[in-house]
Amino acid sequence: MRLAITAFIAGGSLLLFLPKVPEYWAFACIAFSALCLLVMCFTHQATLTKKLAIIGLLFVMGFAWNARYAENRLENILAIELEGKELNLEGRVAALPQSNSSGAKFAFEVDRATLGKKVLDQFPRRIYLSWQPAWKNPQEIPDIIPGQRWKFKSKLKRPYGSLNPYTFDFERWSFHQDFGASGSVRAGELSLDKDIAWTEIELRMELMRWHLRKKIRSMLPDDARYAGVLIALVMGDQNAINQDDWQVFNATGIGHLISISGLHVTMLACVGASFAAFIWRRRTLPLIAPVSKVAAISGFTTAFVYAWLAGFQIPAQRTMYMVGVVAFALWTGRNPRSFDIWWWALAFVLLIDPMAPYTPGFWLSFGAVAAILYAMGDSSGLLGIPTGKESQVHWTLRVAQALREACRVQTVVTLALLPFTLYWFYQVSVVSPLANAFAIPLVSYIVTPLAIIGAILPEFIGRWLMWPAHAVMEYLAIALEWMANWSWSVVWSRQPEWWLLLAAGVGIVYAIRPGDIADTWKRRLLGIVFSVPLFISPFQLLSASRISQGEFRVSVLDIGQGTAVLIETKNRRLLYDTGPIQGKKDDAGQRIILPYLRGRGVDRIDRMVISHSDSDHVGGAATLLKHIQFDSMMGSLPSNNSLLQNLQQRRIPNIPCRYGQRWMWDGVEFFIWHPDETTVFSNQHPRKPNEMSCVLEVRNTQSSLWLTGDVEKQGEAKITERLDADMLKEIGARELIFMAPHHGSKTSSSLALLKRLDPDQAFAQNGYRNRYGHPHPDVTARYRGLDIPFYQTPETGFQTWLFKNNAKSSTHFWRHDIKRLWHR
Repeated sequence: MRLAITAFIAGGSLLLFLPKVPEYWAFACIAFSALCLLVMCFTHQATLTKKLAIIGLLFVMGFAWNARYAENRLENILAIELEGKELNLEGRVAALPQSNSSGAKFAFEVDRATLGKKVLDQFPRRIYLSWQPAWKNPQEIPDIIPGQRWKFKSKLKRPYGSLNPYTFDFERWSFHQDFGASGSVRAGELSLDKDIAWTEIELRMELMRWHLRKKIRSMLPDDARYAGVLIALVMGDQNAINQDDWQVFNATGIGHLISISGLHVTMLACVGASFAAFIWRRRTLPLIAPVSKVAAISGFTTAFVYAWLAGFQIPAQRTMYMVGVVAFALWTGRNPRSFDIWWWALAFVLLIDPMAPYTPGFWLSFGAVAAILYAMGDSSGLLGIPTGKESQVHWTLRVAQALREACRVQTVVTLALLPFTLYWFYQVSVVSPLANAFAIPLVSYIVTPLAIIGAILPEFIGRWLMWPAHAVMEYLAIALEWMANWSWSVVWSRQPEWWLLLAAGVGIVYAIRPGDIADTWKRRLLGIVFSVPLFISPFQLLSASRISQGEFRVSVLDIGQGTAVLIETKNRRLLYDTGPIQGKKDDAGQRIILPYLRGRGVDRIDRMVISHSDSDHVGGAATLLKHIQFDSMMGSLPSNNSLLQNLQQRRIPNIPCRYGQRWMWDGVEFFIWHPDETTVFSNQHPRKPNEMSCVLEVRNTQSSLWLTGDVEKQGEAKITERLDADMLKEIGARELIFMAPHHGSKTSSSLALLKRLDPDQAFAQNGYRNRYGHPHPDVTARYRGLDIPFYQTPETGFQTWLFKNNAKSSTHFWRHDIKRLWHR
């Protein structure tokens, strides 16, 4: 059975490794499956040939199932010619929305779409919309409720997100959720002509979740900080949890508790089964059906309803399927092994959701349970419950044994999830065992039950349970925040390579194997030592591309409408600009730059260069200063800029950017071309900071890279004047890579400067379909007319430029390099 499930999974996984799925693959699958069927039909005994045929058939079925899954989603993509056009959409809200004071984001099922008077036949059936108040005419956004029917005027685009290593992939998430487009609402009109049919169970469940969320909020004060945590524990909606609180939960390793975890589903399933058994034992009901079977069905039904209420998160799915397998075994008189239950749950999850392995919850949930089943041996040892004669021992000994087993389970889970945690989050919480020791009992046996019961009961009773649940969470958070502030509470490391993960995995499997610990602790400790290279820099450097003396690497982040470029020499790093900020909390530092630096294992940068004060260049600086050590800062900022005050508080030296400054790092030269050396930054152009942009050249013996910020024609003219014969001679015949100034705006990339520099290649950082129209078509045509290859981050994604000593630069584009099923 396990081998059969593995074959089905392997067949589905094959789809992810193919560059495309041409028709001959379909014919090959049909022919191979037909051959397998013939072998099975003409082989009467369970020989090895017949078993191989069954496995082969399941392999093909897995491939075909996943291929069909992908095709269904690829058919649900917005046509390119409809991007950016104002469309009239009619449909309804399809799921629980994300709502806050700044607007709402929600899934929308489209029934009818028109462009003007033309009805669009080929249109995505499911899209993702954002409704934000217009800044020119702000108005309150109405409540968005699942099942509501709306008429919207909106502008859409195909699923697109910034594409960088180690960061959130919006395109993959959209593919997973079956969103064929995303966009913004310009105007909306609520239609009340139709209601949710009783047969639409899924939509009714989403409406129930919305009412439940509203009820929980109404039972708590408006300033209840952890209301979002209680909502997450009751119904799995984590959107209302503050990001600062998430940082504390992750730093202390209890993030798995702040959701509907498998433990919570199991606990409720046991409650449902116990209640059903208590009722069914009365009178003659056991004569109709055994109590154990009724209890099993009730437990599964409770787990199913709760998992559905949680939005079918993977940990909840996994537990629900495991409960279902146990219930089925009881009804059919079977006695399944623990790992058989695990394998069946894995098969069901992947059958329904082939994209599940792309989520961290899949690996953490199934990995934790597999480690426990493997390490604890049999099911009786899982809970520390003595059996047979041992059950007659004194209760104190039984409690002591249960505590020992609980400590062992926690240790096993911590070790087993170490590689997964480092791969997905680049951190390990050192205080996690201690934090979980008191957080698991408090959250699982006090906060969660009180919150669930309070949410079920009427409001006038439920609020008396919600308040103590919130109070316990507040006191728990105080202790967790204190632990998270310990300097050694979290160990950061870069994302490990596959061979380090494999070595660590082998060692951990040996360390947590079942058996007595007292006699084998030395050998187990040796197994744990295999995980140490995950944290040691020399081992990590073996997997990283090394930079030699006189060479440098440039990472151009796909940052949207903004700028952020990381330059690395052999021993030094420089960050040029920090990307945009949107609203009060959404900045590129938190969303893109910091995850990228964490994934690379970068915790210190020698110099930050801020080209000028526009928000799309300085937006992520405040966030980065909280988490990354900077030795110095250089920039063109007015003296009253808040960033300078932040630097002063942190005692980080600030150097004004002026023409003629130069320095040498590891055989690589850095030179400032603009602004003028006489610039006074306390009174620079208040309405035109672009012209004060800090223009930086980085060069070695073979190449020259120009980072230009948002400098425009006036500043470009001054740079052109400075490029006299002597300065051009200094640049020499180096290959020249040029950043298009101001994201390729019409007021920059002057012909005079381009002819004077004569760059070999150019690139621009700009947002996909940005409202400014950058890069301007005239500028793009200008580069094309001068035969200068012009690369744009919306098309290339993250760019890596490697400048060698004895060769021209080499370039890698992330969007082109990565294998993406939904881009075929």
